[in-house]
Amino acid sequence: MNRDVPITYGGGLYDRTTALHTGEVRPVGIDLSYLPLPIEDLFWRQGKYHEFDAAEYSFGAYLASVEDPAWAYTAIPVFPSRVFRHSAIYVRAGSGIDTAARLAGTSVGTPEWSQTGSLWARGILSEYYGVDLASIRWRTGGLQHAGRQEKSRVQPPQGIAVQALEPGQTLQQALLDGQIDALITARPPAAFIEGHPGIRRLFPDYRQEEGRYYESTGIFPIMHVVIVRKSLLQEYPWLANNLRAAFEAARRPAAGQLIDSAVCSTSLIWEASYAEEERARFGDPFVYGVEENRPTLEALCRYAHQQGFTSKPLAPEDLFFPTTLTSAKV
Repeated sequence: MNRDVPITYGGGLYDRTTALHTGEVRPVGIDLSYLPLPIEDLFWRQGKYHEFDAAEYSFGAYLASVEDPAWAYTAIPVFPSRVFRHSAIYVRAGSGIDTAARLAGTSVGTPEWSQTGSLWARGILSEYYGVDLASIRWRTGGLQHAGRQEKSRVQPPQGIAVQALEPGQTLQQALLDGQIDALITARPPAAFIEGHPGIRRLFPDYRQEEGRYYESTGIFPIMHVVIVRKSLLQEYPWLANNLRAAFEAARRPAAGQLIDSAVCSTSLIWEASYAEEERARFGDPFVYGVEENRPTLEALCRYAHQQGFTSKPLAPEDLFFPTTLTSAKV
């Protein structure tokens, strides 16, 4: 009697993955246990303890480990989380920093050098806005809680100075106190959400700026990737594409549900209007696959090498389980 292979998956819960969590979509040959977890908790547990057979994972942390033959996981081209990161750059009010160029020569904090949002923001600042990353004094630490540590052993390249905050310090307080001038963080500082006058975004109209960036580059940044335990793929190599197919089957209906104006599937009043506008501008922005995302993946590989995540420039093909690089054509 054939039995499905039991797989425990840790991940965030999105409209693109809900059908996997509810069991409405079932991967062929796989008994999937989907455990929804907060992202910071998930990445810490997966990076430090390897708790899950498959998991949503920081793309930056994955890139920092992909060249290590002892690393127990490999990726499939499924990207649960994608976000433009111009909105993730905050500056201290009164600092005089009103353009990206003015970040040169300042002190900038970020929770982890390996945080994917920070990796993208730094790459965009350097390549798109011409900011010299080596001119910046980089500080790392917890955003709201002191003591945050890197999940990956990333070595910033020679010439780029990265120093942890002093014990007991947080990035938010360091910004408010003037110890740092700016902050790159995927999660907004609590003080900013609460309307503190001492913090503002570098790009107040970040949607407009992100739109210009997309129209110029065709890039919609990828934040997270799905990783699978190598030992499982060695025993059951078909798992990779069956998982990928299941994630795709769960993803496809999500955009259509947003465009259905008969009901609001979220608490956004004009969600259908927003969805129609985005589809007209971006097409299918959350599409999976290597070829479908080549410009974005190539940029990420480029930034990763420039910032010390990888020892050499990698190609997108170097990142994923080989059988998932192509798909059947009908």
